[in-house]
Amino acid sequence: MKSANELISPNGVPESWSALLELSVREVFEIMLGTKISAPPAENSVPSDFTAMVGLAGQLCGVLTVRCSSQSAVLMAATMLGMDPKQVGEQVFDALGEVCNMIAGNFKNKLTGVADHCMLSVPTVITGADFSFHSLADAGPLEFYFLFDGRPVQVALEIHS
Repeated sequence: MKSANELISPNGVPESWSALLELSVREVFEIMLGTKISAPPAENSVPSDFTAMVGLAGQLCGVLTVRCSSQSAVLMAATMLGMDPKQVGEQVFDALGEVCNMIAGNFKNKLTGVADHCMLSVPTVITGADFSFHSLADAGPLEFYFLFDGRPVQVALEIHS
């Protein structure tokens, strides 16, 4: 576990947070989806048909987002719920929101002294790629790209002090 007050990287967040975010993503995908995520794609671009977001408030303020294609979101939901992907329907929103929520919770719990002083919002899921997202973050986001079932996924954390 790391303290929230350690060396700050050029993007304005503690240097160890990138590794902690990656570890949180890996743990959630292994526990909730029973899968290991693959190395990042060659190109850091992700089809953003679905964007899930969870706000953080308290000692740590910001937003965590998970962006992926509709195929990835449906496969995550089907895997989580033990369903055929063709049967997922509207449950895709709850499942993707829960994946985002669990990554945010896992991440904040890895920060010494933060977990009890940081609340998470209810997840929000946006569909479609034609939108702009503006947060009040003080610095650039921590971004982690990986492949889930061969499809690119992005997890980003933006912090506001």
